[in-house]
Amino acid sequence: MFPPDLPPVSNKALYVCRVLVKWFSFFVFGVLSLTLTAIILPFLLIFVHPRERLKKRAHRMISAAMRFFVFIMHTLGIVDLEVDNRQAYRNLSSKIIVANHPSLLDVVMLLSLVPNADCIVKAYLKSSFLMAAIARYIYILGSLDHKDLFRVCSESLEQGNCLIIFPEGTRTPRSGKTVFRKGAARIALASGCNIVPVHIGGTDKFGLGKKDPWTGFNPTERYVYRISMLREVNPGKYKALPTPAAARALTQELFTSLL
Repeated sequence: MFPPDLPPVSNKALYVCRVLVKWFSFFVFGVLSLTLTAIILPFLLIFVHPRERLKKRAHRMISAAMRFFVFIMHTLGIVDLEVDNRQAYRNLSSKIIVANHPSLLDVVMLLSLVPNADCIVKAYLKSSFLMAAIARYIYILGSLDHKDLFRVCSESLEQGNCLIIFPEGTRTPRSGKTVFRKGAARIALASGCNIVPVHIGGTDKFGLGKKDPWTGFNPTERYVYRISMLREVNPGKYKALPTPAAARALTQELFTSLL
């Protein structure tokens, strides 16, 4: 059940309790998500105009819901969120936030900290009756071709929104090679906006990682998310290079700083 790099369970009763609380937390997350998508966000779609004002209200509402969810997990004793300067995240504007991706809850943590964050959501949401309109108005659909995707991302950044991107494209595998995709670098080069690398560290996230069992949890302690904002990267320093070479160099710099 446990990977060989983890110690044995230190307290079996506490371990079982934490797994059950984790399941309950995901149930709460489902209720929160349903409330947002079925009641609150459709209300905003009807009564808040224009679209730019709608997106700002919706982003703040979603960020508040994620903060509430993190508060619930902390109160239940399974998650701690440690951040050096929360105000620095609230003050971010027109920045591309690039982070490593060790667990299922990484986007929740970042959304709880950044009230004006845009995300690129999976293409299948556009076929969902409940989520299609909301995803189209609130976030950026990943089904767009590269040219349109870069244009929409640039427009969002120009409006003062931040853009959260996980360049790995999926959660970091426990073993094997980690590869960063060049999408974040290409968007930064196209928009001219700076990148803010954010490192997500803390305790082992077994039970929330890629291909981990749902019955898994850290065998000795709660999940601690230690989030650190690293030095801002200006893509302009690569402007003398051809675009493919600039994207490779910028992606390598991000890879070195985050992993």
